[in-house]
Amino acid sequence: MIETLLPSNIAVQTSRAGTDSRADVMVEEESAVAGAVESRRREFSVGRACARSALSKLGFPPCAIPSGPDRAPLWPAGIVGSITHCTGFCAAAVALQEDYVALGIDAEVDEELPSGVLELISVNEERKWLANAPRHLNWGRLLFSAKESIFKAWFPLTREWLGFEDAVVTFIPDGTFVARLPNTLMPTRNCAWELRGHFRIANGLILTAVFIAGHS
Repeated sequence: MIETLLPSNIAVQTSRAGTDSRADVMVEEESAVAGAVESRRREFSVGRACARSALSKLGFPPCAIPSGPDRAPLWPAGIVGSITHCTGFCAAAVALQEDYVALGIDAEVDEELPSGVLELISVNEERKWLANAPRHLNWGRLLFSAKESIFKAWFPLTREWLGFEDAVVTFIPDGTFVARLPNTLMPTRNCAWELRGHFRIANGLILTAVFIAGHS
């Protein structure tokens, strides 16, 4: 499903194995999960397997995808990408850097946020909107997912950490959202401080994606 949120030249691989399965971890990746609990190792391994499968769709041979000091994946040269996982689901999306300068995806189980979490991840403007939003969606969880996708796209591009208060999200009924980043500097003159994303809720999952096209 997550591929429906992305252009066709972004390669996607999904797995419903989630943390119940396990794939091989390459030697160069091992340090990222050294000492991790078994569930984390399985989660990591399935994510990397999805990433390698997605890269193969762009013509890349199998390769290690280690983690940097910030735990973000270190992609092959010329690639931007993102990995996400939640209970029972994992996905990876990759694209050529000449086509996209940033990419972020996120998957969450379609359920309410734990009590008190909404106040930690939202600003007053968002909470006012959510208070009057239609009640048939888990808007708080969707907001969390949208911000995760935004952060995943933003950090590799700028090396700038965003707090939850640094992205103000507005949802649009057509399945898109807009995020204003009022506290940030533009990373390049061609990259706006307003990001647009897409969302979908189906089959027990909340899925979000953000991508920034490159400029010729």
